Amino acid sequence: MINQEKVNEYRSRAKELVSKMTLKEKVYQLRHTAPAVESVGLPAYNYWNEALHGVARAGVATVFPQAIGMAASFDDELLGEVADTIATEGRGKYNAQFKYGDHGIYKGLTFWAPNINIFRDPRWGRGHETYGEDPYLTSRLGVSFVKGIQGDDENYLKAAACAKHFAVHSGPEDVRHHFNAECSPQDLRETYLPAFRALVQEANVEAVMGAYNRTNGEPCCGSKTLLKDILRKEWGFKGHVTSDCWAIKDMNEGHAVTKTPAESVALAINNGCDINCGDLYEYLLQAVEEGLTTEERIDEALVNVLTTRFKFGFFDSDEKNPYSKIDYSNVDTAEARALNLKMAEETIVLLKNDGVLPLNKNNIKSIGIIGPNADSRKALIGNYEGTASQYITIAEGIRKEAEEAGIRVYVGEGCHLYKDRAQALGEYNDRIAEVKAVCEYSDVVVLCMGLDAGLEGEEGDEGNEFGSGDKPNLKLPGIQQEVIDTVAASGKPAILVVLSGSCLALDKAAKEVPAILQGWYPGAQGGQAIANIIFGKKSPEGKLPLTFYSENNTLPEFTDYAMKGRTYRYMTETPLYPFGFGLSYTDISETVQEISIQTGDKSETVYSSSDAAIAPVEFSGDKMSISVKLTNTGKMDGGATVQCYIASGIEGAPVRQLKGLKKLHLSAGTEASTVITLDKSAFGLYDTKGEFKVNPGTYKVSIGDSQPDARSEELTGKACVKFDVIIK
Repeated sequence: MINQEKVNEYRSRAKELVSKMTLKEKVYQLRHTAPAVESVGLPAYNYWNEALHGVARAGVATVFPQAIGMAASFDDELLGEVADTIATEGRGKYNAQFKYGDHGIYKGLTFWAPNINIFRDPRWGRGHETYGEDPYLTSRLGVSFVKGIQGDDENYLKAAACAKHFAVHSGPEDVRHHFNAECSPQDLRETYLPAFRALVQEANVEAVMGAYNRTNGEPCCGSKTLLKDILRKEWGFKGHVTSDCWAIKDMNEGHAVTKTPAESVALAINNGCDINCGDLYEYLLQAVEEGLTTEERIDEALVNVLTTRFKFGFFDSDEKNPYSKIDYSNVDTAEARALNLKMAEETIVLLKNDGVLPLNKNNIKSIGIIGPNADSRKALIGNYEGTASQYITIAEGIRKEAEEAGIRVYVGEGCHLYKDRAQALGEYNDRIAEVKAVCEYSDVVVLCMGLDAGLEGEEGDEGNEFGSGDKPNLKLPGIQQEVIDTVAASGKPAILVVLSGSCLALDKAAKEVPAILQGWYPGAQGGQAIANIIFGKKSPEGKLPLTFYSENNTLPEFTDYAMKGRTYRYMTETPLYPFGFGLSYTDISETVQEISIQTGDKSETVYSSSDAAIAPVEFSGDKMSISVKLTNTGKMDGGATVQCYIASGIEGAPVRQLKGLKKLHLSAGTEASTVITLDKSAFGLYDTKGEFKVNPGTYKVSIGDSQPDARSEELTGKACVKFDVIIK
């Protein structure tokens, strides 16, 4: 993190630069595409760049798994490594592009990522850009991502991260330009804001992007409540704010809270939006003339923006800046591909396994691969993607592993991804005979179903079949389920691999097939990662970062932003697969060894493993430390995710909340220990007024590799360690 003395220096230099510019020059610097100002030595710069899961839209770079997949790793340290690699490639590409005079879009170092909106509704098309439905998990992963992107140098930023979309934004996509997201003060503070606060106060995120919608009546990109009162004053944010792209024109055209473009830009800049992604800020000249805003506020916004460019070292000699030495040879390296494969392997969630997995190559002579996502590159990458130098589809990954062992591979298209026939002139279900033939000749069948980013994504994405990008329901699209039925009826063991960025209602499939893998959009190395899991080279260790709803579960209206009935934190119905769930090939147990309370410099042990049971713990100190021992009693190496949940039992509060998390890897037959630390604030809740309180009472705390709910225990066959904590 850059030290404060340097930050002050950069702001002073930015102020001096701004003082030498005309009003028109200043205004044009506040658009995402900022022209050169030769009179003050300011080169052209485009602020719009993307790096959600790799440097995007600017040629070759490592394409990591989509964000929702990386969230399933529950591994904040690994995500930090991924972000650091993204920043390295971003610097390498920037330095090369700048050298050859390319200042265009997607070529800068201001990366508009991560997306830390809460995936509150499984129909939202952009949910796969997020880290899931939980504020705590999103916070931990988001903080690691931002730190990895921005680097740890005391003088310069490696790149700039951007927390988006601030705030209370999660669809529907087709109404976002005029929609008012209404939420209570309690939901705002308990669910929608925690991740943004963490990125601002813990990670010092350089930028924040406003959302398209209104929140409680205020357009997010011109919201006094969000941008001035909360972000700047309450949280102390010192970076710059950018609008979402062309969101400011929505203020008069969509939200109708202003009448003219000049009024819209004045509302935005007066309330703290520094950069306009788009071109409407040209009207700032008119807004100043009409007295709607001031040149002083424009100066302040431009200082915020230019300070970021000073932090990059753009105006210093290359000798001073360690990041200037990163060249194009650091892009798409063997090390980055290896990291990509490692992350892809950690993302995959084993939802069901009736003993079919892992496949033993010595026991099978033939394998069938069926489905529209079997050989699809599009289903590997998700949206906001870059271009990989190599893609390994599921079919390619399985074929490589199988043929090395002398196993015959049969591939069948199965069906179209969403249409009822594969060929336009074909008959209904025109690949079903091929499906039956592949089943006949195969000892085991891998079904590759799901979605791709052409079906779920952002409004207006090219090729989006559902128009808005949101899902109309949670069913497998087209006739995929009919193909699954046919394979199941063949009697051959089947493994269902689902590639999607969100949950699907897999109730029927779960009854028909003996094994299910959730593969998300696993990145350019995804096919190899899935093959490694299927053949037992790697034990699955992913956990669901969102609830997989049953087709019998009730979903509130999509446009209802109240959290009641949504996500594991507020739903009372039984899901198909719960948040935090994921099976393994190995057996890792968790045992609480010790619980201690810290008050100032003093520590008191209130439980040790020599005690018969964990008696209710009185917590009157500052912190609680829970020492956990993990033992891998299985035959394979594996990853373990220690999850700590707290339930208050207070009416209107979440059913339970994730409040502690540690990811470890254990070799077969080994032990490891870790510590979950809970601050007193972990037991706090927001009331209906949005005020934070730690209420006296008895809280339920659980430690395990899943939630402590009955469904998780049924699926895993394991019970979490549970104990009471009393707060007086």
